[in-house]
Amino acid sequence: MRILVTGITGFAGSHLAEALLSQQGVEIFGAARKASWPEDTGRLASQVRLRECDLTNASGVDALLHDVQPERVFHLAGYPHAGRSVREADTAWTGNLTATRNLYEAVVRWGRKPRILFVGSGLIYGDPEFADQAFDEHALLRPTTPYGASKAAADLASYQYTHTAGLEIVRARPFNHIGPRQSPEFAVAHFARQIAAIEKGRQQPLLETGNLSPRRDLTDVRDVARAYMLLMEMGRSGEAYNIGSGATWSMQEVVDRLVALSGTRVDVRQRADLVRAKETAHIRADTAKLRQDTGWTPAFTLEQSLSHTLDYWRTALDAQPLRSTTTNN
Repeated sequence: MRILVTGITGFAGSHLAEALLSQQGVEIFGAARKASWPEDTGRLASQVRLRECDLTNASGVDALLHDVQPERVFHLAGYPHAGRSVREADTAWTGNLTATRNLYEAVVRWGRKPRILFVGSGLIYGDPEFADQAFDEHALLRPTTPYGASKAAADLASYQYTHTAGLEIVRARPFNHIGPRQSPEFAVAHFARQIAAIEKGRQQPLLETGNLSPRRDLTDVRDVARAYMLLMEMGRSGEAYNIGSGATWSMQEVVDRLVALSGTRVDVRQRADLVRAKETAHIRADTAKLRQDTGWTPAFTLEQSLSHTLDYWRTALDAQPLRSTTTNN
């Protein structure tokens, strides 16, 4: 089985690659803008055939498909920053919609029909219509950022290509996922890295945050990767599936749990430049469809995910200097 993973060097992509490599009889090919692995995923280099490909370049995608000849494609590549997309709207639209359309058009020109999992985002739903709403796959799409809007457009394009071109595409809509190797540009990793630095005496016992009141549906990235694999096997072509825990935690609760796991005295201070002008207060997934069609259930608790993330940063900080970051909840 020849499997292509776009965006394989990213956070979720590298965890998916590790999960796929546990299977027998598979050849894993990866596509990324730069044919190099981050230091903390370098062990994958000997097991995954990595190809340099910018999906916004149509001719490059043609060459990639003819080279790899994939039977399955996990399409994870895209622009990842919801908050930053307000300032980088064109980049978000190109990275999420144009790149996805280029992939599908290249598959059509290639003439074969690999099974494709398109990875979108739960942020396509936008603001809930009522308090504590759990979004199911029939909820209105009301994205509030260029990131969400471009992901929604790519999601709809994926549905369209199953009808007009007969491609076999399953759509995944993951909500917030966390775990080891996540960039500190995202909230939970941002908190964990600071706490690890405080433990090591490399930072004053002051944890800087954005708004801690929003509630998010948090799932371990390794559970998300397993959901991707199950959807590739059992998801229905043309259908969309939410991926999430179905529960929410405030960012304040996340900070409190990380501090408790550390056992270190930490003062928390909100930084004005880390607070978004407008933020969705509550995001929660209804995952009944995913569970019914695949039998998926999360294997990691929030406590385990936070503990493993904190352990990751404890190790990582021994090998790299601290850098200032911003955060996206």
